[in-house]
Amino acid sequence: MDIKVEPLNGKAKTPLAEKPVFGKTFSNRMFSQKYAPEQGWHDAKIGPYEPITLDPATAVLHYSQELFEGTKAYRRPDGHINLFRPWENAARMNRSAKRMAMTEVEPESHVEAMVELVKLEHEWVPSGEGESLYIRPVLIATDVGLGVYSSKSYLHYIIVGPAGPYFPTGFKPVSVFVSKDYVRAAHGPGGTGAAKTGGNYAASLMESERVKHLGYHQVLWLDAVERKYVEEVGAMNIAFVYGDKHIVTPELSGSILEGVTRDSILKLAPTLGYTVEETKIDVHDALRDIDSGRITEVFGMGTAAVVAPVDKMGHEGDDHVVKHAPGPVAQHLFKALTDIQYGRVPDPFGWTLKIEVA
Repeated sequence: MDIKVEPLNGKAKTPLAEKPVFGKTFSNRMFSQKYAPEQGWHDAKIGPYEPITLDPATAVLHYSQELFEGTKAYRRPDGHINLFRPWENAARMNRSAKRMAMTEVEPESHVEAMVELVKLEHEWVPSGEGESLYIRPVLIATDVGLGVYSSKSYLHYIIVGPAGPYFPTGFKPVSVFVSKDYVRAAHGPGGTGAAKTGGNYAASLMESERVKHLGYHQVLWLDAVERKYVEEVGAMNIAFVYGDKHIVTPELSGSILEGVTRDSILKLAPTLGYTVEETKIDVHDALRDIDSGRITEVFGMGTAAVVAPVDKMGHEGDDHVVKHAPGPVAQHLFKALTDIQYGRVPDPFGWTLKIEVA
């Protein structure tokens, strides 16, 4: 892909001049390209980070035909930079695009765009413990006009910003509340639960806010049909540890996001001496196993935290306290995976893409 690089024209901010705020601090540049049926993907460029102008009747503003992704760049001990499984993020982006009836991006071009943007903005990749550069690709429908139909034109853009450690004061557990009244998305095969589209997150906000007022950090989402099978925790996948050695996580069913971190942990864990299982998990069975001590750890899995230990689960007025939070399994997996991401150890899986910078 031929990417045009435009000048900043004096708009540059000094990289890492201030302590970055995740989701609020962004670099000087962004990537963008457009799609139209008669031209295909075109006008690929890296230019100044700036507002996007949309007509009030633009399709994305009315019918929510959009999606996004999330991955990170990590500063290696040698000063160069690692991307972590960017090809998997590109593949998931296209699975979401297919579900949302949107034009897919060319995977190699998408990864190339991330690489070129990170190269240009490499000074924004922090080097502190647990710090990284967050990468947010987005795809939105840009047809102008009202009417429920699949847009024919799209905007694909990527923005990046420095992120501090998810647990700045140490590996801290989170509490979760089991929601039986609300669901995260239209779940089940044929729904949108497995697509990384904003509507799924918008649907989670009301219950998430209520749960915070109850004194919990996150919502444990159940399936939409029987309201008993565990699906996700907050915006993360979830896993349960039996007897300090056996890791169990909900099976993918079309309603659960196919997390890259989830997949990485399931592949990494057996090499560290653990067994893994993907299956349906009845929340009542899980709560009983927490109370009896059969479940020794519970943790979330996602790009932001990598591993987020859970210390208790609230359900129908009772708190079910997890034996270890954080526990040895969560800490072992966290260190092993982040060591690969940051290039502190060899990568036996071929997951990292090294970007060499001057």
